[in-house]
Amino acid sequence: MKDEGIEGTERFLSPDKGRGLRALRHFAVGELVFTCPAFCYVLTVNERGAHCENCFSRREDLSKCGKCKQAYYCNVDCQRADWPMHKLECVAMCAHGDDWCPSEVVRLVARIILKQRVSTERTQSERLLLLKEFEAHLDKMDSEKDEMNRTDIAALRHFYGKYIQDLPDEKSLTELFAQVNCNGFTIEDEELSHLGSAVYPDVALMNHSCSPNVIVTYKGTVAEVRAVQEINPGDEVFNSYIDLLYPTDDRKERLLDSYFFTCQCTECTTRSKDDEKMEIRKLSTPPEPADVRSMVCYAKNVIEEFRRAKHYKTPSELLEMCELSQEKMGAIFADTNVYMLHMMYQAMGVCLYMEDWDGALNYGEKIILPYSVHYPAYSLNVASIYLKLGHLYLGLEKKSQGVKALSKALAIMEVAHGKDHHYVAEVKREIASHQ
Repeated sequence: MKDEGIEGTERFLSPDKGRGLRALRHFAVGELVFTCPAFCYVLTVNERGAHCENCFSRREDLSKCGKCKQAYYCNVDCQRADWPMHKLECVAMCAHGDDWCPSEVVRLVARIILKQRVSTERTQSERLLLLKEFEAHLDKMDSEKDEMNRTDIAALRHFYGKYIQDLPDEKSLTELFAQVNCNGFTIEDEELSHLGSAVYPDVALMNHSCSPNVIVTYKGTVAEVRAVQEINPGDEVFNSYIDLLYPTDDRKERLLDSYFFTCQCTECTTRSKDDEKMEIRKLSTPPEPADVRSMVCYAKNVIEEFRRAKHYKTPSELLEMCELSQEKMGAIFADTNVYMLHMMYQAMGVCLYMEDWDGALNYGEKIILPYSVHYPAYSLNVASIYLKLGHLYLGLEKKSQGVKALSKALAIMEVAHGKDHHYVAEVKREIASHQ
């Protein structure tokens, strides 16, 4: 296809940011700015059997691939549509059997290589930005990221080398993996559960802001970009690359580490929410600044320790980690402090896994109001907690509270996902069934 652009927007050179996306007309809150099909995508392994490999539909009557017995589809049409991409993985899975274990990014890159060989023209996902234009930031990568790249390249060669003729050379693969790691997207459902990974070149064109005026959601494998603030002609269109719960220094550190730039958005320069996010418990004798700094250091360490522990500790051990860390941090931090909220959220997740519904509800009730303050309007993080609370209340036969929570989730989702999204329709049906 020719470079057709995206109606109502244009690619431009953003001051101090490089290329970006600018509005050419007014967009109201909740209005669809543009959609973008995935250039390539993969369903995460953990969701196989629950979601269609091709369209990501969530259903129970899926049919499995007759060859690999691993991929599932809605019907023959979905299976045929996915075959040009799945055939590579299908033969590799059959050959490696139980030893087949490439990472999600390796699976995605394999598909990109295949797609690039059959796509000779600009695709519908590249109306403004070509995938080959992605920044790789190879000159800014540290030794740890270099080693991760080498590991991924080795895995690609091991699992796919026999099935992709003439793999690109080491230099080209290094650049491609770096491009995907810096510009890829994770597809999530309405409760922010991870469904898969994808590349959306036109969505990647948008620059970051910690006070974004659009939000990206997904309808199947198609990305939809909607306004969450009024956007006027000439305004730059900003997405958020990261979780916005955390204070300025944490956000800046994450952005620099993952995307190689120092954020200078209004939220970062004014630090307007930092005091609320870092609220200290009201004590008769306020803690010394050194004690607060020490506790912040502890909080960051325990968050990282918990992330690693999820791979080897039991749910009961993980819950104990959450409880002990909250007890220690609670000596200085208020319950609304974002580090406390982080561990409460983790504890809620563990309780849900353990089917401790009362425990999960207790944590969810503590989280939701501070979340509503700390996150921007129409946050999917807030909507997902309301959804979880709604389902918990209904499961515990607290019907009125359940309907109220689902209604609050719905109000956010109608803006973020759009009123015609199937997630919105599902929540409406659930509310109606309990009224």
